Amino acid sequence: MSSTGGEMIKVMGIMGSPRRHGNTERLLDEVLAGARAAGAGIEKVIVSELDISPCREIYACLKDGNCAIADDMQQLYPKLTQADGIVLASPIFFYGLTSQAKAVVDRCQALWVRRHILGIANSNQRSRKGIFVSVGATGGKRLFSGAITTVKCFFDAAGVEYAGELLIRRVDAKGEIARHPTALRDAFRLGGELVRSLTGQS
Repeated sequence: MSSTGGEMIKVMGIMGSPRRHGNTERLLDEVLAGARAAGAGIEKVIVSELDISPCREIYACLKDGNCAIADDMQQLYPKLTQADGIVLASPIFFYGLTSQAKAVVDRCQALWVRRHILGIANSNQRSRKGIFVSVGATGGKRLFSGAITTVKCFFDAAGVEYAGELLIRRVDAKGEIARHPTALRDAFRLGGELVRSLTGQS
């Protein structure tokens, strides 16, 4: 499916769980499948397979908006700025994102500097949107609150509108998400809705 400019919509999924092929990745895969079915081109990034250092707070990015740390995050910066849709998927660890996902978020200080300090973000970029997918083992009312705040800040740094979420409580054991009555279906639907919102369809 193309945007109004004629280019194919691109949706990137960021898999922030350290456990492969578990509940979080299964949900993300369904979101991306829904996006593909709606006509988007998709890409999945497995953060645990990348070498991404935590932010060192050396503020080199204040010079030109580029991070000085030479690691795999350098591959992610252009993807984060070029994707039309971003899906961040992370389970909840101690009421927050995993350390793998948080490293990506923290390293986006460089993108925040570009937008809010240097004013060099792409001004002609079409509307971009992001969604958050998460699972947590407990049923607490505020289980996802801290992570949502972090993800919203992450999307803001990347110039992406926080446009939706799929939050599943009381899921922990590997593969347990398959027994949830609605989660996988809701994930597929959410992926399609993301693409349709990016193309202006209802």
